[in-house]
Amino acid sequence: METTADLLVHGADLLATVDDGRREIPGGWVAVTGGVVSGVGGPGDPRPDAARTVDARGCLVTPGLVNTHHHLYQNLTRSFAPALTGGLFEWLVTLYPLWARLDEEAAYVSAYVGLTELALAGCTTSTDHLYVHPRGAGDLIGAEVRAARDLGMRSHFTRGSMSLSVKDGGLPPDSVVQDDDEVLAESQRLVEAHHDRSPHALTRLALAPCSPFSVSTELMTRTAELAERLDVRLHTHLAETQDEDAFCLERFGRRPVDYLADVGWMTDRTWLAHVVWPSADEVTRLGAARVGAAHCPSSNMVLGSGLSPVAELRAAGAPVGLGVDGSASADAASLWLEARTAMLQGKLRHGAGAFSARDALEIATRGGAACLGRTGEIGQLSVGACGDLAVWPLTGPAFAGALSDPVEAWLRCGPVAARHTVVGGRFVVEDGVPVHPGLDEQLAVHRRVSERMQAAV
Repeated sequence: METTADLLVHGADLLATVDDGRREIPGGWVAVTGGVVSGVGGPGDPRPDAARTVDARGCLVTPGLVNTHHHLYQNLTRSFAPALTGGLFEWLVTLYPLWARLDEEAAYVSAYVGLTELALAGCTTSTDHLYVHPRGAGDLIGAEVRAARDLGMRSHFTRGSMSLSVKDGGLPPDSVVQDDDEVLAESQRLVEAHHDRSPHALTRLALAPCSPFSVSTELMTRTAELAERLDVRLHTHLAETQDEDAFCLERFGRRPVDYLADVGWMTDRTWLAHVVWPSADEVTRLGAARVGAAHCPSSNMVLGSGLSPVAELRAAGAPVGLGVDGSASADAASLWLEARTAMLQGKLRHGAGAFSARDALEIATRGGAACLGRTGEIGQLSVGACGDLAVWPLTGPAFAGALSDPVEAWLRCGPVAARHTVVGGRFVVEDGVPVHPGLDEQLAVHRRVSERMQAAV
């Protein structure tokens, strides 16, 4: 403990480490040095000297939350009136022509604003699934990577793709689909340009064909082979709606999970968005293969998709994380809100004692880390893990009387935003305010780009 730490957060009402032992330390402290957790302790343990100290009295300290599914570009068409009353397929068909206007400026500003929104609610690592790549739009993923680096957010960007347009029996217009060779070449280029394999990497890449109803079987298979060769992860939407079941049965003669196995995706390299409609047997198979699931409770309710069998997936051994999903379906991008909604849905499905605030915190942190292949590295506060944490105030009228259990109070009371969000020991949000000075300017750009995108098609 002789070394001076870069940051010491101390005196928390409770430090919920979510480590292997699920330690919860009243009066706890955590030290970060060189971007990595260098010490964790309680009031009786000697604390290191630190260049920067934060007094966390009146607060819960947790690992930074991990977002396992998002479409950042969709905040440009948030709450778009003509798309608000349809199910998934109708919603997509309404919005695809607007999204065909995406370009690098739109990708940068939507990522900047969306990642800032996530950070304000305690998120330190976010994925993004960008699957709309209009011809001539430029390097959209590269623009997102720049935004994340400008903000200092830990990010897993996924190179999404669509290859079946309306003329092929898919849903998207011709202008946003690409052929398989183009998708695979661009996927490899982006991994080589941006994927950091080091243990505490800020930027990683994954490969993410959009869904069974928007890409060819051959692209699904070849993407799995490329991911194996490049040693990166795989992501797609699966079993989101009953319409998707019907589509897969009609087109492939297979249910979505059977199809997933056919194309070589039934592996622990894979995590899936939504997973609302697997059968009991399919839940068992997904768990046995350690295929991860990004649970998106708000989006699943907004689009009327259904309630995901989260408890069953977890019991079967599938890693389950949380996702805010795109800001044109869920509209808000707060992992605190998703954690609370996941808790409420868990109780609704299986009874009041079935899903606690600790279960929700677990999937928002460790579960997300497991989906991303980063167990022990993010989603927990233990020596050697990334120095990513959130400090949550439990004070004021919303928390008056909530004295007995800070973790339960964190989700049952509120709403609460993070007082501080720290990534690798560096503040992204400090005293409730984003640290990067460019937000007002970027919001003005965002307004202009949104108006252009939402103009009559």
